Amino acid sequence: MGDNGWRTMPAQISLDTINAVAQALKKLYNTQQRPFSVILHGGEPLLLGKNKLRNIVELLRDALPLDCPLGIQTNGILITEEILDFCYKTRTTISVSLDGPQQINDSSRIGHDGKGTFDRVIKGIETLKNHRESAFLYSGLLAVVDPTSNPSEVYNFFKTLCPPSINFLHRDGNHVNLPVGKSTLTSTEYGEWFAQLLDVYLADPEPLRIKFLDDLIKLVLSDKKIEREPDLAEHGVLIIDTDGSIAKNDTLKSSFDGADRFSEKWSVLTDDLNAVLCSKEFVEYHLSQQPSSLICRKCSELHTCAGGMALHRWHPENGYDNPSVYCADQKFLIKTVRDRLREIQSSL
Repeated sequence: MGDNGWRTMPAQISLDTINAVAQALKKLYNTQQRPFSVILHGGEPLLLGKNKLRNIVELLRDALPLDCPLGIQTNGILITEEILDFCYKTRTTISVSLDGPQQINDSSRIGHDGKGTFDRVIKGIETLKNHRESAFLYSGLLAVVDPTSNPSEVYNFFKTLCPPSINFLHRDGNHVNLPVGKSTLTSTEYGEWFAQLLDVYLADPEPLRIKFLDDLIKLVLSDKKIEREPDLAEHGVLIIDTDGSIAKNDTLKSSFDGADRFSEKWSVLTDDLNAVLCSKEFVEYHLSQQPSSLICRKCSELHTCAGGMALHRWHPENGYDNPSVYCADQKFLIKTVRDRLREIQSSL
C-alpha cells in the first residue's frame, strides 16, 4: 500500500545487530521488571537459515528469562526437525500463516517461482505437528480473511489440521484504500463472514479455539457499563528492523510511506529502549492506538470493539481521528453475537 521502507533495509539482520537487540531487551527487562513477548517475523524468519536462526534464538533466550515468551511467525515452508529441536531447547514457539484451503491460500500467497505455497506449507505444518514436542512448539495458525470465501469450508478445513488455536485477521485498509472485498464504509462483507463463522463455531461440539471470536464473546458477556473512559490498547509495541532501527507497530506502514517511523532515528545500536519508551513521542504514539474520534467515544459499543486498530482509522485529512473502516462490520457482528447468546440462553 505504498510503503517503501523495505528498500533501504538489509535483507537480513546481522549477528552484531541481534546481539545488540538481545542486550537492549535484557536491560529493558531488568529496568521494568515486567515480562514482554518477542516475536520474530518478517518477511520470513526461516530464510535466515538454520545456523543463524539458532544463534538468534539462543542469544535472545540467554538474555531473557522464561517468563518472556519467544515466538516465530512463519509461512511454514522451511520448517525442519532440526529447527524445531533448537526452538524447543530455547522455549521458542511457532505460529504458521495459512489463509485456508488451497484455492484460497494460493490466491494471495505465491512463491518466487510463481506457484502457490499451499502444499509446502502443509508439509511444514505436518512436520511441526509430528514433532515429539509439538504440544509446546505449535502455538497455532494465523489466517487473513477472504470475505468471498465460504466460512464453513474454511473452518472445516482448519479443523483437519488440528491447530491448538487459530486467529483470523482483517485485511489492511483505510478510509482512502478500502480493504479488499469491502465495497463501501457502510457495507458489512467482513461482519457477515465472521457471523457465518460464528454460527459454525457455536454449532461445533468440539470447536477450534478462535481467539477473535472467543474474545468478542467474552466482552459481550461482560457487557460492563463503564463509568470512566476504558483503558484501551494498553500494550506497547515496538518493531526493531534488520538494521537495528526502532519503529512503531509495522501495521501502520499501510497508512502512508513512513507512517511507522518515529521522527527521532532511534536504534538499538545507540539508544536505550527504556528511554525510548519514556519519551514524549512514544507516549503520543502509544495513545494514538486508542480511539480518538468523538463518534467512537460516544458509541455504546466502544467497550466491546475498542475502536478498532489504528491502521483501519487512517485518513490523510485528519490522521487516525476516525472510526475504523470496519465499524459497520463490527456492529453487525456484535449484534449477531448478542442475538446468538440470547438464543442459547432462552433454549436452556
